[in-house]
Amino acid sequence: MPDTGYLEVPGGRLYYETEGSGHPLLLIHGGLGTLRMWDGQVSALADRYRVIRYDTRGFGQTEIDKVPFTNRADAAAVLAHLGASSACVVGQSRGGMIALDLAIDRPELVDALVSVAGGIGGYEPKLPDGVEPPLWEEMEKLWDAKDWEAVTEMETQVWVDGWGQPATRVDPALRKQVHDWILAGYQAGKEEGQPEPLDPPAATRLGEMKVPTLVMIGAADEPGGVIAERHLADQVSGARLVEFPNVAHMIQLERPERFNQVLLDFLAEVHPG
Repeated sequence: MPDTGYLEVPGGRLYYETEGSGHPLLLIHGGLGTLRMWDGQVSALADRYRVIRYDTRGFGQTEIDKVPFTNRADAAAVLAHLGASSACVVGQSRGGMIALDLAIDRPELVDALVSVAGGIGGYEPKLPDGVEPPLWEEMEKLWDAKDWEAVTEMETQVWVDGWGQPATRVDPALRKQVHDWILAGYQAGKEEGQPEPLDPPAATRLGEMKVPTLVMIGAADEPGGVIAERHLADQVSGARLVEFPNVAHMIQLERPERFNQVLLDFLAEVHPG
């Protein structure tokens, strides 16, 4: 069973779980769920690492007030609270952006960075002619109207099916699981706080990155995300790029066995301690 607890931070408290022993490995979830998004990884990782994960503000069991904060400071606070002077950091989607910001802002805390379908703060991908992006504005209107069922279905089409892909591309059980995570998150109506971005943003500072970096891309992910991840791998010196064919945004959920092996092989090479 994992060790669980809450960390008091300015304006709230963060829920966290730890499991295993060894060098710290911090997992930061994306914006479609909670730390439960990593359930398929923990058992494979905890044999070699002390796996740390937490619910970011606005998600899961974390509770906060409407106050200014930075996600990177929260990540650093979790590590400090658990006595980790540094960690290998893995972030998926929004969590990948948080992990990247942490590596730039607090490089002494990050031994290796793994961006899993993650974005880049301040980066605006340019789509090729003829490539249509998801209907972001329509999704925003549905969100403003609090039509949670409709916006959840559109989110599922973008992030689980893969934009332009049929709903039958993925396992129906996986599709329903993520769909229900998204819907539960919206219906919970949790306070998200007032996140303050890294300034200057990560997009202008990729040349500062010195830590070993792995970038994972799902080839069926929405086109802007794929472009952003390729840009990240291209701009960070020595970064490695691994592509998952016929996989969309939820790489660790669609292909957990390959994901786990790619991650473990990378970490064993760049940080064998």
